[in-house]
Amino acid sequence: MTSSPTLPDWLTRVGVFDLETTGVDVTRDRIVTAHVGVLDRHGAEIAARTWLADPGIPIPAGATAIHGITSERAHRDGAPAAQVVAGVVSALRSLLDQGVPIVAYNAAYDLSLLAHEARRHRIAPLENPSPVIDPLIIDKAYDRYRPGKRTLEIVAAHYRVDLVGAHDASADAVAAGRVAQALAQRFPLPESAGELHTRQIAWARAQAASLTDYFVRIGRIDPTEHLDGRWPVRESELDPTRVDG
Repeated sequence: MTSSPTLPDWLTRVGVFDLETTGVDVTRDRIVTAHVGVLDRHGAEIAARTWLADPGIPIPAGATAIHGITSERAHRDGAPAAQVVAGVVSALRSLLDQGVPIVAYNAAYDLSLLAHEARRHRIAPLENPSPVIDPLIIDKAYDRYRPGKRTLEIVAAHYRVDLVGAHDASADAVAAGRVAQALAQRFPLPESAGELHTRQIAWARAQAASLTDYFVRIGRIDPTEHLDGRWPVRESELDPTRVDG
């Protein structure tokens, strides 16, 4: 991928982050694999670290079917979960301390699960991580009425970003970063990553409220329930994007 001259300065060096996990409950599920990298202005990865964890609980067959990691492999080859969580938190904190934005697709899922994992292992979690760039939130905000699902595979294809080996933490993280750069080339994003971060907080809240209304209308959730629109870290179990597969 070659970036255009219009790429904002704050997207010429970005961190990328993704997790593969035992499930979709941010409060109870565990990290299986993680990836943190850095992309340059051309979308090339210039630094990277990938972790395989022994999550300490069985990996359900459904999760293995998605990311390919079995309980046996994780137990045999994975590092202790606490070690992996500490490493991921440290890598992200280092990038944020340098002012490098972190791109994560559906960031509220990955960052929320990471926060719960950190507390589980008595590791200081990231406090109010910022700036975070979430291509899912941005794509929905700028192209609200495009029909169809918004999985990373589909959105990457829409923006002509190659994604080979989907549901591999490394492949997904890099693709998300390149989608963020593609979005910046197509839409008039804010002039700073900090301003974009602030806008995404409001967009995420509005998108969760709209999806809540839709799920209530089709009987997917009870009228007394609501999807947690807090971003980029939330506390509730229900993931508004993964509920629908």
